[in-house]
Amino acid sequence: MEAVAKLRNNPTSTRKMRLVADLIRGKQVEQALGILQFNKKHPTTPLSKLLLSAIDNWKQKNAGSRPEDSNLYVKTIMVDQGVTIKRYTNAPQGRMYRLRKRSNHVTIVVDSKPIEVKADKK
Repeated sequence: MEAVAKLRNNPTSTRKMRLVADLIRGKQVEQALGILQFNKKHPTTPLSKLLLSAIDNWKQKNAGSRPEDSNLYVKTIMVDQGVTIKRYTNAPQGRMYRLRKRSNHVTIVVDSKPIEVKADKK
């Protein structure tokens, strides 16, 4: 059974967040948390919190199951563009330059893979 967690209006550009999201797509949950913990990029902190939230949502849906026993992995992760706030800054000769403060929306879906039992062939 899958569980979903969403992060809305995160003040990071979509491109920077997608670079980190591509690292954990399809990975086991423990491996994805390790990748996020030791990566130096800025978006890893909100993404790791979001992944932990998705794991907790999965635990609530599957009461009595543990993520370690159920082979939990990141099924899908989507990063979409959010609202762009437009601001202005000073420029030479009395002009203005436009600043675009971008944001994004992130959706993580975690799911458990069926555990494969190998039968002995005789």
